[in-house]
Amino acid sequence: MVTRTAGAEWRGSLKDGDGSVKLGSGAFQGRYSFQSRFEDGAGANPEELLGAAHAACYSMALSLVLGEAGFTPRRVATSAAVDIKPADGSFSITGIHLKTEAEVPGIDAQAFARSAEAAKRGCPLSKALAAVEITLDARLVGEAS
Repeated sequence: MVTRTAGAEWRGSLKDGDGSVKLGSGAFQGRYSFQSRFEDGAGANPEELLGAAHAACYSMALSLVLGEAGFTPRRVATSAAVDIKPADGSFSITGIHLKTEAEVPGIDAQAFARSAEAAKRGCPLSKALAAVEITLDARLVGEAS
């Protein structure tokens, strides 16, 4: 079993304070604030970090599923849009939309679509986030020889 870590520190009130977040590996460290989370302020925010993690996880999951089906992708590029909205006096993540495009030699559109959906179901972060609606737009690009 592997355990990954990350940490965050917040200083001050919700609207006037600020914080820092860092990955345990040291690969990322950044600032965040109320403005960067709920407005257009500079800095990171938890939802985009979650989106980046989900996009990375999904890209790897799709590569795995394709490999198990006998295909080696040249490239899998995924983005994630994480929706956060006010609800009942608080905020809730209401949906995540994954958008991926992959260049996979030799695969047809139907096999790719099946693989993309299987990867969405099998991605560890998709499983962890199952309480939220996760949608997928998967597109095969390049030559499918």
